[in-house]
Amino acid sequence: MIRNKKKYKVRTIFKENKRRLSLRLLNSSEGLKREIKNEGIYIPGLALCGYLEEFPCGSILLLGRPEISYILFKSAEERKSILKRLLSLDVSFLIITKDLEPPEELIEIANDKKVCVFKTSLDTIRLITLLSRYLDNLFAPQATIHGTLVDVYGMGLLFTGKSGIGKSEIALDLIERGHRLVADDVVTIVKTAEGALLGSGKEILAHHLELRGLGLINVLSLFGIKGIRMQKRIEVEVILEDEKDINVFDRTGLQREFSEYLGIKIPLIRLPIYPGKNITIIAEAVALNNILKIYGCDTAVEFNKKLITRMKGRLR
Repeated sequence: MIRNKKKYKVRTIFKENKRRLSLRLLNSSEGLKREIKNEGIYIPGLALCGYLEEFPCGSILLLGRPEISYILFKSAEERKSILKRLLSLDVSFLIITKDLEPPEELIEIANDKKVCVFKTSLDTIRLITLLSRYLDNLFAPQATIHGTLVDVYGMGLLFTGKSGIGKSEIALDLIERGHRLVADDVVTIVKTAEGALLGSGKEILAHHLELRGLGLINVLSLFGIKGIRMQKRIEVEVILEDEKDINVFDRTGLQREFSEYLGIKIPLIRLPIYPGKNITIIAEAVALNNILKIYGCDTAVEFNKKLITRMKGRLR
């Protein structure tokens, strides 16, 4: 598993949110080259008053009506002093809400410090809600693994195993049976704010399967839109293993295993592979069985309870 450490510039945030957040750049574009160091959003109430002890470095600053009114209430000299002190800190960029007019000194000092100043028609609460959601996704922990992700009956099955064991072939068989490919060969995993693992494919490999002996095929072209999806929550990992490499495997389903990605555990199933075995049908059974467990029906546990009850009855 390869962990991805992402770095973004202000230019990326502006480009992807210009229309969505109604952003307009009010000063020099020099600040677009700045790197966003964290996803923190800060309303600098105390910082404007001079208290900087708890100022979160690298934050995005928001100025609403109270902050702008406070700055304009001060004399020109005091405004310059306040704004110089504020923008001398490590600030990613600054947004003024509700289409408020910024003090002239703000634009001048921001240009000098190479900090972008944006304006939006949104109010502060709405802006924080939309921008926080975007930044949470942008800076979410990520990892890249070798595997194949398929949506089977609405359940995200992640197939892993050594190269050439047949992950892509199983995916093709599942697609032909009406299931949907999410990613093949390289799966990008993102940990969401809710603690779920969201899987997707690399853009360059999107909708493609690599089949040994045949090469690349385009699932979207062959099967249409019903054969693909862009992303899916990963709910079960299925490790495909050569039968020769497995000495002991679970016969009842009571021995639970879990794999862990980005600190989140998901159920792990080990499937032995040998010629003639119909892994596709078993994969469907894995998905359906996991759906049953979600609804409180665990076949292995229930069977074990019945067996114990019957054994106790015979001993009486």
